[in-house]
Amino acid sequence: MADEELEALRQRRLGEIRAEHGDPSGDPSQQEAKQREAEIRNTILAQVLDQAARARLSNLALVKPDKAKAVENYLIQMARFGQLAGKVSEQGLIEILEKVSQQTEKKTTVKFNRRRVLDSDEEDDY
Repeated sequence: MADEELEALRQRRLGEIRAEHGDPSGDPSQQEAKQREAEIRNTILAQVLDQAARARLSNLALVKPDKAKAVENYLIQMARFGQLAGKVSEQGLIEILEKVSQQTEKKTTVKFNRRRVLDSDEEDDY
């Protein structure tokens, strides 16, 4: 094999591995798309949240990023459908957080299966 062919195979395989593992250093167009999406999300959130609510949401993102992402998606969806009548205050954000928490709350149930062993003491009495 020629050196050029070998290098091309290496680069293609490296690209496949990066794509499988979600390595952002792979495709520059994907990085640009992610940056644009993040900018759009931030713009929408800046328009619908007041300063205190924005600070609370960013604090939540540090502690629970998955819950913050769910709240952001909820707010963006409400903004797109015109369900928000102005900027959301901190108290409004707290109410939305409670709604999201109730929806994603994991309810655990414990069920005890007691073994019924036929251990009769009557046989030992003889």
